[in-house]
Amino acid sequence: MTEYAIGLAEVEEAAIRIAPFIHRTPMMTSASVDCATGRKIFLKCENFQRVGAFKFRGATNAIQRLDDVAAARGVVTHSSGNHAQALALAARIRGIAAHVVMPSNAPKVKRDAVLDFGATIYECEPTQESRERTVAEVAQRTGAVMIPPYDHPDILAGQGTCGLEILAQQEDLQAVVVPIGGGGLISGIALALREKAPHVRIFAAEPAGADDAFRSKRDGVRIDNQVPDTIADGLLTCIGEMTWPVLRDLVESVITVTDEEIRTAMRLLYSRVKVVVEPSAAVALAVACSGEFRAVEGLERVAVVLSGGNVDPGSLGELLGQARRDPRGP
Repeated sequence: MTEYAIGLAEVEEAAIRIAPFIHRTPMMTSASVDCATGRKIFLKCENFQRVGAFKFRGATNAIQRLDDVAAARGVVTHSSGNHAQALALAARIRGIAAHVVMPSNAPKVKRDAVLDFGATIYECEPTQESRERTVAEVAQRTGAVMIPPYDHPDILAGQGTCGLEILAQQEDLQAVVVPIGGGGLISGIALALREKAPHVRIFAAEPAGADDAFRSKRDGVRIDNQVPDTIADGLLTCIGEMTWPVLRDLVESVITVTDEEIRTAMRLLYSRVKVVVEPSAAVALAVACSGEFRAVEGLERVAVVLSGGNVDPGSLGELLGQARRDPRGP
């Protein structure tokens, strides 16, 4: 039997540990979304989480688990934005320093939030190799504890608490659609549901312009390099060593969508649900609306995780304006 980084026990412990700090995010429904997908959809709104994304769950769990000696050294990570903000706020709550390596193309709204939470930013080139090299240099220079954005047991356990909330809010689900980048969110959810609700099917949603998870799943081997080209800036990283076995074994399939489909999903959420999400979150709804997912049999009640809402206000009009109205929608 394959051993995974965590199990249900770690997720349940994380839920208790982070409860004083996080929001229990709402589950929303919309007749317009149901019409566009052909199913009853339950939108798990992690865009309403603190820092505007699910990442605060994992970052808080990881930082709260540090002993006092380790915490005093501060923490360091690399992130295009949401994990950066999450770690910065979680570190401020604990009263420790945070050092964040961010790619040069990270959205301004996310950079500004990281600075507002008191972290120090180090800029790098927008590649995985540059991220990892720079964060190693910063860690060596500062002595800070490395807390990666997804490939860490405490991060996975924290993200898995989203899955526990989904089950508590809607017990009769048949599937969950989750965006995938590094795989922390979908792995945490899958490992929680594996023991808590093994009948719930897990589907990964990925932009076609950053499809390493799709190719890894298809070929049966982890692909850890790519040159991403997508508006979904939060999903640019490759699947991790800890998250790959979960994707391989517990995720039914990875479905990819184009940037145009992502924009269309953003527009549907904005115009009909009155919810603003970032492109990386809209990927999940775009997949739920796709022909490939609509062709999957046996699914009537599906949770779709809207992973974050940190879209730059200056680009929101452009993103929504370029979206074409979905002919299946209202």
